[in-house]
Amino acid sequence: MGETAATPFAEAMNRLWEKHLPQIEERVATLRRAAENLANGALTDLEQKQASAEAHKLAGVLGTFGLKDGTELAREAEALYDSSLDGNSAAASRLVAIAEQLQTMIANRT
Repeated sequence: MGETAATPFAEAMNRLWEKHLPQIEERVATLRRAAENLANGALTDLEQKQASAEAHKLAGVLGTFGLKDGTELAREAEALYDSSLDGNSAAASRLVAIAEQLQTMIANRT
């Protein structure tokens, strides 16, 4: 009985996921580009602000779809992008890793 009640909700969430997936993937791509630019010493202030904003949005949406670990990763990325990153190679490496983890998590959501 409980399974029947959950099915329409799960189906609705899956439809929402499919609808928003391209936007979610683009947000992660923005994080990856910014991290790579930081690693190459080419991150602009605008890119850093955009990456922070996209990480903030990802933190909210990923939790909605049950990806709580994704929310935590996005929050970490947001905090890093909100900090001073000039020449911070450790932050660049971590941000690249976060983007990769988010990509994998999103690709594997069932």
